[in-house]
Amino acid sequence: MKRLLDLLGCRYPIIQGPIGALNSPRLVSAICEAGGFGMLALGFSGPDDVRKMVAEVRELTDKPFGANLMIMNPANKENLEVLAAAGVRVVTTSAGSPKRIFPDIHALGMKGLHVLLSLPHALAAEEAGAAGVVVCGAEAGGLRSVNPESSTMVLVPLVADHVKIPVVAAGGIADSRGYRAALALGAEGVQVGTRIIATDESPAPQAWKDAIVGCSDGGTTLLPLGRMTMRTIVNEKLKALMGDPKADLSAEYNYMNAGKAWTTGDFDLFPAGAGDVAALIRDVKPVADVIREMVA
Repeated sequence: MKRLLDLLGCRYPIIQGPIGALNSPRLVSAICEAGGFGMLALGFSGPDDVRKMVAEVRELTDKPFGANLMIMNPANKENLEVLAAAGVRVVTTSAGSPKRIFPDIHALGMKGLHVLLSLPHALAAEEAGAAGVVVCGAEAGGLRSVNPESSTMVLVPLVADHVKIPVVAAGGIADSRGYRAALALGAEGVQVGTRIIATDESPAPQAWKDAIVGCSDGGTTLLPLGRMTMRTIVNEKLKALMGDPKADLSAEYNYMNAGKAWTTGDFDLFPAGAGDVAALIRDVKPVADVIREMVA
């Protein structure tokens, strides 16, 4: 754990799962002030937007925070320069080969953790110079592959057995039990997404928070989106489509509509994103309470 804490510079090894539709300086700063590591989700943002978001976070906290970069974003080189100039020292990378971006990260004196879904990707990330890896088990929310995947219980110790860099566990973690379990599996910290959505500081619409709190056991599914999938909460519309053998879910839902759906609460347009752990979340509370209870 000490290696990861030294890398991040925060009190607790709890990283915010970055979600582009929920970029909020208030949420990021609240996580940092509570001892965690807040994260901006840069997605396909350009340097002007990044500069603005970073400045807004800096107005609210002097604690370290980071940002997630999608490797396919052509503006990453400029975005990294903006982050480095603002004093951001640690980023996470996802959705692409780490070999494409880690030379730029290292050239700016920054460190990076690569987000991944399998052991081969972990080995490639370590070879590319990642300072750590965020290992996302199959039950995690967010974008997933179309390939068979291992659960957090399997993937985290598997990766920990094969790499020498710090491992961060993601997927199925919402309370102190999940946190302690992740450490027992060989992780040095956790990344938490779904639990963070259901907090007071989260800018998610109330409908999204309600969907998480109301999610039952088995209440999520992998929504096919062509070359990828996304774990979402099953609502009435999606349930009906899943029961129709003629329905093509990848045609019914366009990932480009996710941002609008998630900021408005129109989940008929695109279902609410969440991990399987939503079934364990029964309330909405301040993010400081979430973090305090997790490490208690």
